[in-house]
This record gives sequence, C-alpha cells and structure tokens, in this order.
Amino acid sequence: MRRVVCPGSFDPVTNGHIDIIGRAARQNDEVIAAVLTNVSKRGLFTVDEKLEMLEESTKDFDNVRTAKFDGLLVDFCRENNVSAIVRSLRSVSDFDYELQIAQMNYQLSGVETLFMTANPQYSFLSSSLVREIAQYGGDVSSLVTPYVEERLRIKYRDRR
Repeated sequence: MRRVVCPGSFDPVTNGHIDIIGRAARQNDEVIAAVLTNVSKRGLFTVDEKLEMLEESTKDFDNVRTAKFDGLLVDFCRENNVSAIVRSLRSVSDFDYELQIAQMNYQLSGVETLFMTANPQYSFLSSSLVREIAQYGGDVSSLVTPYVEERLRIKYRDRR
C-alpha cells in the first residue's frame, strides 16, 4: 500500500489544497491530510477547527483521512508508515524553499518528497490571502468551499 501525506497549516484549507489532495488521492492508495500543530504560530483557527474544515472539505475522497501532528514531519511519517510527502509548487520561489525541506527530510529519514505543480487556476492562492480578503468582507467563494467560507464569515464576525 502506498500511503502519502499532504501536510500543512491549512489556516484555512483552500481549493488549492483540496486540488492537490485530490490529485494525490488519484495517484496513491491512501492520503493523509495532516494539520501541523505549531505552538509558536498563532493562526486564525485552532488546530481542531482546521482539522474539522479539512475533514469536511475532503469527505468526498474515499482514500483520504485527516490527522494532526506536532514535531517533525518525518517522525509522523515513520509512525504512520508514510512513504512520501506530497508538496505543491506554485512558483519558482516555492521550489527553492521546498527543495531545502525535502533534502533535509530525506537526510533525516529517507522519506521522499513528491512535488506537484499547482493547478494554474490556483497558482496565486494562499491561506493568508484568503484570510485577508475575508477579513475585509471580500468574496472568497471561488477560493474555498462553502463550508470554509461560512466558517471564515463567522470567525471574522465574532472578532468585530
């Protein structure tokens, strides 16, 4: 069985994330969409909220499950019998950063990193841009699922 992980902060999960997870699901037996617990970085959503949005957003993929982790991704891979990490590349600058991480992960554990280029439809998309647009009441309906859009609306309404 080929099991891969699509890690991220998913703050919030975007249609770009879902596209990569879905494409990975078509190529592998099982995909774990894993939310990083980063205590040094305070996000808009809690880890459990991000996990809930990720679960809802990937529910139509039979071979995708969600998880959360903290610490080193390579340890998560070892503990979950993951053979490769799937990462998205939106631009050349993404590649420079991701290559260093991939090489370090391989050095630490031998786990491979598979790069998928972003769908051109989502190559500009990032969670931080979605948060900024939503914060000011902009339309994010083409960038996230309806469920995530509603969660953003509620989150920013409650902050006012």
